[in-house]
Formats: sequence, structure tokens, C-alpha cells
Amino acid sequence: MVADEMNEVNEAILNRMESPVALIPQLAGHLIASGGKRLRPMLTLASARMLGYEGKRHINLAACVEFIHTATLLHDDVVDESELRRGRKTANVIWGNQPSVLVGDFLFSRSFELMVEDGSLKVLKILSRASSIIAEGEVLQLTTANDTSTTEEVYLEVIAAKTAALFAAACEISGVVAEQGEKVETALSTYGKYLGIAFQIVDDVLDYSAKQATLGKTVGDDFREGKITLPIILAFHRGDDEERAFWNRTMADLNQQDGDLDHALDLLNKHTALEDTIERAKHYGAMAKDALGTFPNNPAKQVLCDIVDFCISRAY
Repeated sequence: MVADEMNEVNEAILNRMESPVALIPQLAGHLIASGGKRLRPMLTLASARMLGYEGKRHINLAACVEFIHTATLLHDDVVDESELRRGRKTANVIWGNQPSVLVGDFLFSRSFELMVEDGSLKVLKILSRASSIIAEGEVLQLTTANDTSTTEEVYLEVIAAKTAALFAAACEISGVVAEQGEKVETALSTYGKYLGIAFQIVDDVLDYSAKQATLGKTVGDDFREGKITLPIILAFHRGDDEERAFWNRTMADLNQQDGDLDHALDLLNKHTALEDTIERAKHYGAMAKDALGTFPNNPAKQVLCDIVDFCISRAY
């Protein structure tokens, strides 16, 4: 439905990635060309289409959203010491940590140029606030790493910030450019927020799924890093003292041995932690769809509902 507009977004991304410093387009292009879903800019385009917007402002703003996302990925891969993303070596593996961080900074700066060019203080406020919240979420996640006492509430706070904030902003800015008023903007933001939460919950399930190999990622990265996600939280609280000692050794102390990942998977399955986590994702997916209830039915609204189903179906 938005393929033609997405081509315009991709063109804007390539144009704004240019720099006389050759390493910048080279490194940024490695990640941008690696076949991501472009889900966040697609949400901006589909939301604008649902509202009947016929202008062009949303094209550059969708590119801006993708720049923010790409910048955070470059920084995340350095922080997480990741080696693979979308089946390819990460930029930090190829070029090193310092160029990855600095090119991430460049992309953040480019995104702010695009916001300012749009000329709307409201758009600037929404996207700059989202950028701040994402950073807060990443720092909060760092403080919960290896902490097996992390609660489900804190976990949700982390993913609402580090993932859902940009989903929400990507949708909300379409309401602003379409000049549909506060109520519409809030509904779109709510849809994006709950979709983002569902999306990240499923991502955290996928880390323990054999499907990871088909997604170009390795199984158990979160486990090896001691990242406390919802499946671990559920299994930890449902386990006995011996099981909790295992989680403390492997996740809190990062004292991991051969066979520990397999044992972790056995415990997750024993306590239905993965299935129950997927149910949480479905719950937030339903809330995302409910947020669209006030909009008249049209093909773009159906696409936004289908995106919810797509995000959750990745778990299977």
C-alpha cells in the first residue's frame, strides 16, 4: 500500500546519509542496506494514509524516524558487543566501536536537521522527546542487566522506553502533519506504544527460539549477556531454590558452562515462560488495535491492524 512512498523515504535516507567523510555513508549504509523491515517509517506512512493526508511532509519525517532507529542500533551493538545483525556482521565488528558510536551520533544529528526542516515545533517536541526516552530506556536496561530481582513492572518500563517510545512517536507525528487534532494524535500514539511493547516482548521470546537462525541471529544472545527479559523473570519467580541458584549463577554472575543454555531452555519450557510471554504480547497487541477503534474503517487502518498480527506471529 505504501510502497511508492517507502521508495521516496529510502531515497531521502540515502540522500541525507551522504557526507564528504567517506566512512559515514559507508558504515551507515552497511546497516541501512541490510534488509531491515523499515517498520517504524512504515507506521508513519500508513498512519498518514489512514488519516487521508495527501501532502509530502511525512516522507522526510519517516526518514527521520528511521535515522533515530538506526542510530540507536549502532550504539546498541557497541553496548551489547553484538557480532551479528540481520544475518550480517555488525558495524562495530567491521569498523570498530569508535566509528560506530560516532556515525550513530551523525545519524542522530541528521534526524534533528530533518525535524527542524519540517518546521513544526510540535513534531520537534514529539521526536526529540522520544529520543530522550529511548536513551533513558537503554540506561535503565543497563542498570537491570544481571539483576535477577528485576520485576515485570521494571521490565515493561524498560521496553516502553527503549522500543515503544519511537513506535508511538512514528505514529503520532502523522496526526500532527494531517492536522487532525489532539484526540487523533493521542490515539495514534497509544496504538504505537502498545504495538511497540508487543513487538519487543516477541523479540525477547525469539532470543530463545530456533527461529533466530532464520532471522540471522544466534540463539541465546540475551542469556549469554545476562539480559533480564520477561521469560527469565517468569521462570525465575516460578522456580524452586535450586533453579533460582542456576539463574543467579548464569545470569547474575555470568558464570556459564557448556549445557547451561540448554538447561535454561528446559526451565523456560517447564514453567511455560515463553508461552505466557507470548500471551502478554497478544494482550498488548489487542490494546494497540483497540486504540484504532475510533477511526473509520479503511484499507490503511486494516494494514495497521495487520501489522500487529505480523509482529506477534513472528513468535511462531
